[in-house]
Amino acid sequence: MNKTFRITVIAIAVAFLLYAVYAQHYNIAVYILGGIGYLVWSYFREGTVFLATQAFHKQDYEKTKRLLDEINNPDQLRKGRRGYYEFMRGNLALKEERIDEAEYHFQLASRLPWKRDTEKGFVLINLANIALRKKTYDRATAYLDLAKKLKLTARQQTIIEKIEVELNTRS
Repeated sequence: MNKTFRITVIAIAVAFLLYAVYAQHYNIAVYILGGIGYLVWSYFREGTVFLATQAFHKQDYEKTKRLLDEINNPDQLRKGRRGYYEFMRGNLALKEERIDEAEYHFQLASRLPWKRDTEKGFVLINLANIALRKKTYDRATAYLDLAKKLKLTARQQTIIEKIEVELNTRS
């Protein structure tokens, strides 16, 4: 849910809450209050990361950026959501050729927990690519070594091999 939709749902829930209290249906009022509490909690802990992820997979980068901009304080996101937030921020910065900002977001993403090795592998591959662009070959090698320790897809293995070939020609 985005911010506007959450506020609308909360406003409707408050109206139902007031009616439930007026009609003395306190057990229903408790459930409504719990629902409102969950919506507020999820606003701070979940944010719009899920919607942004869907837009990112559809390659709708403008919508992804807009949804990520709705998150005022990414430090409050759950660790699972924060990783995706930083990964998408890093990719958006990379697409806009803001290499230092992309590196910052990928560095943060690399320190967060990931459910699958392939997800962390993409973060490390992006960091290796950035290090290659910045001509810090020792860092690129270190990122690739970390990525090789993970269980990666065949596509990721191919990307790592291409980066290694590029590293060998430049160093």
